Amino acid sequence: MTNFFLNKYFITFILFLIWLLFFDKNDFFTQRDLSKQLKKLYDEKKYYQNEIQKNKQNIDELKNNITSIEKFAREQYWMKKDNEDVYVVANKK
Repeated sequence: MTNFFLNKYFITFILFLIWLLFFDKNDFFTQRDLSKQLKKLYDEKKYYQNEIQKNKQNIDELKNNITSIEKFAREQYWMKKDNEDVYVVANKK
């Protein structure tokens, strides 16, 4: 058994493995961090694709429906008709 651990090929393999795990520019820890970053980027991509789809639906609705245009203008830009008053209620926390 001791001859196996003293074998030059075994020692070379262990040294090579240590080099790959810790000292190489593509070591194990760097690859793990890059994998986590890639997963995070895929999640962000999925989120933004969903947001783009929602915005496209909102744009289509605004193009085709006059009441939705009025609702959007009132909610986003606080626009009002000439003969009405608008009161803004702000909640202080």
